Amino acid sequence: MMINVISAYATQVGCEMEEKERFWSELDKVVDGVPRKERLVIGADFNGHVGEGNRGDEEVIGRYGFKERNVEGQMVVDFAKRMEMAVVNTYYKKKDGHKVTYKSGGRCKQVDYVLCSRCNLKEIGDCKVLAGDSVARQHRMVVGRMVLEAKKKRRRVRTERRIRWWKLKEEKCSVRFREEVKRNVAKAKEKAYKDLYERLNTKEGEKDLYRLARQRDRAGKNVMQVRAIKDGDGNVLTSEESVLRRWREYFEQLMNEENERERGLDDVELVKQDVDKISKEEMRAAIKRMKSGKSVGPDDIPVEAWRCLGEMAVEFLTRLFNILEGERMPEEWRSVLVPIFKHKGDVQSCSNYRGINLISHTMKLWERVVEARLREEVTICEQQYGFMPRKSTTDALFALRMLMEK
Repeated sequence: MMINVISAYATQVGCEMEEKERFWSELDKVVDGVPRKERLVIGADFNGHVGEGNRGDEEVIGRYGFKERNVEGQMVVDFAKRMEMAVVNTYYKKKDGHKVTYKSGGRCKQVDYVLCSRCNLKEIGDCKVLAGDSVARQHRMVVGRMVLEAKKKRRRVRTERRIRWWKLKEEKCSVRFREEVKRNVAKAKEKAYKDLYERLNTKEGEKDLYRLARQRDRAGKNVMQVRAIKDGDGNVLTSEESVLRRWREYFEQLMNEENERERGLDDVELVKQDVDKISKEEMRAAIKRMKSGKSVGPDDIPVEAWRCLGEMAVEFLTRLFNILEGERMPEEWRSVLVPIFKHKGDVQSCSNYRGINLISHTMKLWERVVEARLREEVTICEQQYGFMPRKSTTDALFALRMLMEK
């Protein structure tokens, strides 16, 4: 429901007729801009007297005006006729004290009016002047009571179409049904491809083209189930048990490969000290730093679930994460999902697949807290690019290439 309210102030009685006509022309334009289906109310000082009685003008004014009509009042009546509006003040029988809107010295006038669309006049319950309240030195307040009823749109109850599935038991009907389905599916696919090709040929369709290419590339790399794989000697394994065992051996060897490095901490003494309990502030900071939309681990609990719980999650996780005192951790945190994705090369070679560790998001939150504490204790040089905020290893590679070109 939309209500438009217009406030106006007409030219005074002593002004030139050209100026008065300009005012009414501008008001006509404003009213014409209001959609017909929306309600319209005008409150204005028209500086005119519409007068008492309504002979010949019953459609726009009532019988209860005030005194005689003048030229400016006739302009108000003509405007109401043009715009199919009604002068609300004149439809309610009141004492003169509740009609007079302007009082100065010994002069009493009715020059302030409320107008509404004729079709909405029945929604006005009352309109009068508040004799004791003045909004200006000479003008009194005009008030009205408008009652609006919001009609609820009835929702059409959609009944499900009844499918006569038992008709398919008849052989002729069943054959006809299958042919019709194939025909409609073929038409739908043809139309879908046609619309797709037309969209891809436009400038806006370039993004869709790259998106489809990425989807096709990912679809070719993602392997839902590897049925055959080669062992370390090149023999093909086909049984499910041997394939799983081979994958385990491969990732154990890959993840636990030792590189040669100097050990300079063998003679350092072990230092023991008390560790502060994890606080709620640390917990809030850890939840805030976690990224949304990431794949979940074995427990299927995303970080978004903890965010939705708000302070309840902060309090619960704070108690849970203080397991540092008991030197224990949930068994679920020890499990990791490793989905594999196909690279180029032999489909039966483990080295041509890429694995990703999916850890529980709750475990990652605990790691964020521990990591934040470690970063406060360790000084990292500015040349460190990996696992550093607002830095990337690609920046170092770019700088190295620039130096090589020089």
